[in-house]
Amino acid sequence: MVETQIASKAAPVRFENVTKKFGRDVIAVDNIDLHVEAGKLVTLLGPSGCGKTTTLRMIAGLEMATSGRILIGAEDVTNLPATDRDVSMVFQSYALFPHMTVLENVSYGLKFSGFNKSETRDRAIAGLDLVGLKGFGERLPSELSGGQQQRVAVARALVLEPQVLLFDEPLSNLDAKLRRQVREDIRAIQQDLGLTVVYVTHDQEEALAVSDEIVVMRNASIAQIGTPRELYDAPVDQFVADFIGEANILPCTIEHVENDLARINVDGYRYELPARGLSSGAAKLAVRPSRLVIGEKDGFQARISKATYVGVRMEYTLEAAFGSMFAVQDDVDAPLEVGSDVTVGFSTKGPVLLPEA
Repeated sequence: MVETQIASKAAPVRFENVTKKFGRDVIAVDNIDLHVEAGKLVTLLGPSGCGKTTTLRMIAGLEMATSGRILIGAEDVTNLPATDRDVSMVFQSYALFPHMTVLENVSYGLKFSGFNKSETRDRAIAGLDLVGLKGFGERLPSELSGGQQQRVAVARALVLEPQVLLFDEPLSNLDAKLRRQVREDIRAIQQDLGLTVVYVTHDQEEALAVSDEIVVMRNASIAQIGTPRELYDAPVDQFVADFIGEANILPCTIEHVENDLARINVDGYRYELPARGLSSGAAKLAVRPSRLVIGEKDGFQARISKATYVGVRMEYTLEAAFGSMFAVQDDVDAPLEVGSDVTVGFSTKGPVLLPEA
């Protein structure tokens, strides 16, 4: 029986005014400050080219910062090569050796870490057990499913007991059902071991599901940092509102503000909500599809232009005087008819005010 345990040496990660340039003109990361607490899973989220992967690679030592400081724990690692940093990385492609068994793949990094043959084997077996692959050690990677291969890659990283574990788009090669299962596995392992994890993805749902905190990146800089619920319920601007989940961005007018409570007008429909520091005048309103209420007595007028049944809910496209909206309803037994005129309001915890620009 293997008694070896995988231990956590979780350390915080800090970026202080970090910039990364490629050549003279290409700024991949622009003067960012970031603090990842020890034992937390923080996701870097954003569209292609926003700087999230470059940020991850700078933690790993695969890219060097042009300016600023990077600390892991109390150590300044800014100029340290990857081999001198106590981090492990799980790649999108798994990067398994096809000619080696699963156990040999997991053991590979341990051979260079000062463990004897017996300790190496025990740790590798413990790592496979941890990711639910006990008894799979003698198989080749080609004999495993995509999800199982990804777990092998996670086990290989975990057995090194890194201060920081890095994930670069780890689920992008898996189908939807496997993605959900493997992300739950990764989150469970991270929480059980108290690992510091920095995780890169472009998938908003994935980020919301696994993260303690999400760093939304845009144009080489940080747009907003917050918990999944904070970002979903209180985005700072239109980009974050539109990128984190689905949001309808509606034009509105702030008619009056008192004690940080704003009275707004949306096509004649008046509603009160937190002003979030805004003053009277034109503004934008972010409303999640589930927080548009069709059939309210008080609201603005719209027409149903499309109705789609997707099993657990109905999805509707609505046309109002100011443009189109997307709404969802749980009532699948009495769907609303295309072409019908409806009144649309907001749920109690509904819209969020955003700056006009």
